[in-house]
Amino acid sequence: MNILLHTPDGVRDTYGEECMSKKLLADRLTDVLHLYGYQDIETPTFEFYEIFSDERGTVPARNMYRFIDRDGSTLVLRPDITPSIARAVAKYYGDEEIPLRFAYCGNVFVNNPTLQGKLKETTQIGAELIGNTDVEGDAEMIALSINLLKEAGLSEFQIDVGHVGYFNTIAKEAGIEGEALDNLRSLIENKNSFGAESLLETLHVPQEQAEILAALPELFGDDNTIERARAMTKSPQALAVLDYLEKIYNAVCEYGFEKYVTIDLGMLSEYDYYTGIIFRGYTYGTGDALVKGGRYDRLIGQFGAPKASVGFAAVLDELILALSRQHIALPEGPRFSMVLYEPPYREQAVKTANSLREIRRPVSMLKREPDRTISDYIEYGSRFHMESILYIDEDLELTKIDILDGSRKKMPL
Repeated sequence: MNILLHTPDGVRDTYGEECMSKKLLADRLTDVLHLYGYQDIETPTFEFYEIFSDERGTVPARNMYRFIDRDGSTLVLRPDITPSIARAVAKYYGDEEIPLRFAYCGNVFVNNPTLQGKLKETTQIGAELIGNTDVEGDAEMIALSINLLKEAGLSEFQIDVGHVGYFNTIAKEAGIEGEALDNLRSLIENKNSFGAESLLETLHVPQEQAEILAALPELFGDDNTIERARAMTKSPQALAVLDYLEKIYNAVCEYGFEKYVTIDLGMLSEYDYYTGIIFRGYTYGTGDALVKGGRYDRLIGQFGAPKASVGFAAVLDELILALSRQHIALPEGPRFSMVLYEPPYREQAVKTANSLREIRRPVSMLKREPDRTISDYIEYGSRFHMESILYIDEDLELTKIDILDGSRKKMPL
């Protein structure tokens, strides 16, 4: 029966200092979202399957955890929080015409193949700017994600910014659709130039579009990338996308964050609900994106209240992994103290503990067992990262024992 002591593949326990650090980091990042005027929202951990169905363009059905409730409805553990917020906004704020700002923190569940080695339950913290249609909103989202990563403690990271409209426009002009379009998108997303060229040859794509699509995996870098892309096309729609990207880049520069931004026209998204810019944040120490976001102008309309919107989510678990591998200190919570007392002196121990709690000092109480020495309790306190023991002995004296160095000091009770 020992197998019950283990968690299923893809999920893990978080405890001790790591759990405390994760909660403190989430609080710190939430404070950043509040500074930008984003208000908290919570949606259910599970929803009707239709909220995340194929027409929403979210996670494939095969990667969702689905189950049936007692009424026969198909429910899913949410694989993505954005569609949930879209549903809630359509229900409660459908008539609101001025942009709304929402912040969230919650767990998502994606049934990735076990061999990928990815967590199947992760914690996301993110923001959604609802009802915004302009460059300023896109730039604010990118700037906010940069501020979030800086506040977490990172100094070396990059935000890759692309636009789904560039690929979609060129592919449409080339007449590529269906399975061929999905295959080409996958090759470009994986930076497989040779594979893209080979596929384009078999599809007999016109030369101009074929050259652009084959070049997309290499179209990334600073803002000169936009000029390189302009020189490759005469398409008014594609040029309009590039003009828009340039405006976003210039707006982000006004925040003073240009050094963190890379243009990547070959970056595409696994989420089909994105309609405009997409962006991801990367740093060394982890292969997955710390931040994923973009513009989704049609998703909320699918729930009956059309609103153009943009948002992003930071994956807290990936962020903590990156901080750890870069040897960047995680936030530390307050050190606990222990009030240790001999059995007859519980009343004095309670008064001592309460006086500390009144000044917001965390403290636990332990009755000394006759078969345990003071050293046993010092070792216990060390294991659980306590800072001191306040020992009330037979003489009704209070001794403060420093757990780190073992020093002792008599104190008035």
